[in-house]
Amino acid sequence: MSLTTVALPVRDAGPGLEQVLRAVLAQRVPGELEVLVCDSGSTDGSPDLAQRLGATVIRIAPAEFSHGATRNLLMEHAQGEHVVFLTQDALPADEGWLGRLLGAFALAPDVGLAFGPYRPRPEASPMVARELTEWFAAFAPDGRPRVDRLEEFDRELPARALLGPRGFFTDANGCVSRAAWQRVRFRAVAHSEDHALALDMLRAGFAKIFVPDAAVIHSHDYSTWGWLKRSFDEARALHGLYGWRAPADPRTLTRNVWGTVGADRRWALRNGLPAGPGLLARATAYHVARTAGAALGGRAERLPAAVSRVLSHEGRAG
Repeated sequence: MSLTTVALPVRDAGPGLEQVLRAVLAQRVPGELEVLVCDSGSTDGSPDLAQRLGATVIRIAPAEFSHGATRNLLMEHAQGEHVVFLTQDALPADEGWLGRLLGAFALAPDVGLAFGPYRPRPEASPMVARELTEWFAAFAPDGRPRVDRLEEFDRELPARALLGPRGFFTDANGCVSRAAWQRVRFRAVAHSEDHALALDMLRAGFAKIFVPDAAVIHSHDYSTWGWLKRSFDEARALHGLYGWRAPADPRTLTRNVWGTVGADRRWALRNGLPAGPGLLARATAYHVARTAGAALGGRAERLPAAVSRVLSHEGRAG
C-alpha cells in the first residue's frame, strides 16, 4: 500500500496550525498518510500540538532553518514516495485536495513536481485577491492540468527564459516525487527554493504539472512597509535566480502603479466590493510599496548591507 507524506516547516504557527493539520488528516486518499513537521524554535506550543494530532516532529534551532535546506531535511525524514509540502498557514480547500494533487503523477511517467493554486482568504484585500486569482487562472485557462517539460534542446536555455508560468512551482502547495528528488534536491538557498527546484527538475528532464482544482486557502495582507520588505526579498531572490530586475525609471513605475490600481478598482466593481476613494488610497499604497520593493530588491547588490537588512522582511543583508 502506498504512503504519502505531507510535510510542513513550522515556527510559532498559532491556532491556525490545528485547522491546517486537521484538514490534512481529513483528506480522502488511497493508502497511508504520514504528517511530518519540522519546527525551528516555536515558543507557542506548535510542536506539541502537532504531536498530539499524530504528526512526527523534527526539531531544529532557529539558526539552522533555511527554506531550501529545511525542505531537504523533511525529504530525508519522509517515508512517502510522494512528499507534499504546505506552509503552516496554507489550508487545503476541501477533502479532495490531496487526491487531486497526487493524481498528477499518473498523467505521465516523467512527472517530478505537481502543484496547485492559492485561493485568497475571505478577508483578503481586493488587491491581493485579484493578483492571486488572475495569476493562477493564467496557468490553465481551460481548467485542465497544465504540463510543462523541456525537450533536450531547451534544457540549456538561460534561466531568464523560464521566468513565469513555465518555470513556476510553489512548495506552499506542491508535491515532490521522491524518485525525482533523489536526483535533484532543493538548493540550500534562503528564498525562492521552489523556483530553483523547478528549474533544476525541468533541466534534468522531469515534467511539472499544475493542477487547477487542487487548491489551498493561502494569502497574506501585510502593512505597507511589510509589503515593501516582502517584495524586496522576492525581487532579490528572482534576480539571483533569473537575472531579472524590475524597472526602476519613474515614468514606468508610475504607469505600472496606476495600471494596477485601475485593475483593482475594476475587480472590486465586478465582485460587488466598495470601489471608492478608500480602495483607491489602499491600492495606491499597496502598489507603490510593492513596486518600490521590487525595484530595490533587484538592485540589492548595490546597496549597503545595513540598508538591505532593514529592507528585508527576513532581516537578511545578503
